[in-house]
Amino acid sequence: MASQERKGGRVAIVTGGSRGIGRETVGRLDADGFAVVVGYAGNRELAENAAREVAANGGRAVAVQADIAEEEQVAALFAEAETAFGGVDVVVNAAGRMHLAPAAELELAERDAVLRTNVRSTFVVARQAARTLREGGALVTFSTSVVGLAFPTYGAYSASKGEVEALTLVLARELRGRNITVDAVAPGPTAADLFLDGKDEETVARLAAQPPLERLGTPEDIAEVVAFLAAPAGHWVNGQVVRANGGIV
Repeated sequence: MASQERKGGRVAIVTGGSRGIGRETVGRLDADGFAVVVGYAGNRELAENAAREVAANGGRAVAVQADIAEEEQVAALFAEAETAFGGVDVVVNAAGRMHLAPAAELELAERDAVLRTNVRSTFVVARQAARTLREGGALVTFSTSVVGLAFPTYGAYSASKGEVEALTLVLARELRGRNITVDAVAPGPTAADLFLDGKDEETVARLAAQPPLERLGTPEDIAEVVAFLAAPAGHWVNGQVVRANGGIV
């Protein structure tokens, strides 16, 4: 990437940018010339490592801690992007939380924690993005293909992501006239910690065999979809839920 293009490039905020799909997205957007704000909740070391990798590749990045369910902290996250890089063009809200249990057995505290991260945080970030994004920008939220697949034990997680999809489609229409796109990416089973944690090898193998492509998705697969939606080439895609799942039905 030419240094001049780096200096004049666009700016992205990636929440959940310290690991998994978020971290892969940080690297992918850097490759496209973005300066990146790596948003993270608690793991400072991983987030700063992600920012250092960008710098080592000749790019620009800064790690910023924020509880994205809290509006003051999200406002500060966006303000840091303004201070460090001059504005915000793309927001990728990759932070997420999953807890699996049958509805009859799910503790309400766990359900509330899932909703706080997946629903409240998405709304808080999306609201700030709607107020802040520059013309020609993009907001990418995260849903899940499980919304349509209706897997048992995924009730709280799927319900939370159904709200994300509804908000995404409404916001795309509310931003009419500003040349800003709003889309959701809905991964299928993906080899990242959020999916793999708590699953035995048999379960992982069974889910990996379900798509016609007969494998799990990778964080790289999903980051490519995000990069397309963030790029000028993907700007005609607006108000959509992109199910990036290898054809699983």
